[in-house]
Amino acid sequence: MSQEAWHRWGPDDERGAVNHIGPEQVRHATTLVRTGEVLRLAQLLSPKTPVPSHRCGMQHFMGRDGGDYAVASSRRPGGFQFAEDTVVMPLHIGTHVDALCHAWYDDTLYNGYLGDSIRSTTRAQRLGVEKMPPIVTRGLMLDLVRLKGRVLDPGESIGVADLQAAAQQAGVDPGKGDAVLLRTGWLESQQGVERVSFDTEPGIDEEAGLWLARRDVAIVGADNFAVEVLPFPSGKVFPVHQRLIRDYGIPLLEGLMLDPLVAAGRSEFLFVASALPIVGATGSPLSPVAVL
Repeated sequence: MSQEAWHRWGPDDERGAVNHIGPEQVRHATTLVRTGEVLRLAQLLSPKTPVPSHRCGMQHFMGRDGGDYAVASSRRPGGFQFAEDTVVMPLHIGTHVDALCHAWYDDTLYNGYLGDSIRSTTRAQRLGVEKMPPIVTRGLMLDLVRLKGRVLDPGESIGVADLQAAAQQAGVDPGKGDAVLLRTGWLESQQGVERVSFDTEPGIDEEAGLWLARRDVAIVGADNFAVEVLPFPSGKVFPVHQRLIRDYGIPLLEGLMLDPLVAAGRSEFLFVASALPIVGATGSPLSPVAVL
């Protein structure tokens, strides 16, 4: 049983590696703002947003729209008119974050909490996404596409040497409290694809994930579905999820849209993201931004 970061911030900690982000990291990140340009790094959400087959897609319903007033002119008290709607969707859709209760092994979650503390009736009693504070820190993009001069192949594994070379190329050094974002080109390659496959994609291997974790980064994200390579190595199932989320308390940010950063030519920036504080949830869609 591995528990590299357990009790590092006390036996009751539910925030994990985001504890690495303190006032010093926030202040430093703000010094990276030069032009004031704000880039959205999230996919658009709609009923067309692709999801794995075991999840339902997004459903969007209008509760009040312009048509209501065409047949009921009396429903305009004081001339006021409005529209409103309701969305039903999985929390792991599009650009989203995995909370620390999302993945575990040996019936034990991060920091020693028990897996049976997650129930359909009570949701996650520990480590729910509402325990994750807003993230304001230094963001780093490690561009594997630029490094290799091509979009990575389906099933291509990204190792420690690849991350080190990409960091050197970008002139950055991942460290305490950073949000490290990995560009594989997978999401870009899926644009316009009618049936997106979530079974084969490039991503980091277990050792690459551990290299980042041991550098005390706060969050790891990527432009692919799982962050880690698919299919898994023989005999393993989501090893990066298991080690980073459960052992190191590092949230994973999946499905990033990194094209705007590529176009801007920036690898280091102020990174801001905040999950929806849904009590007991295992994850949340979010709309991270890079401030240049």
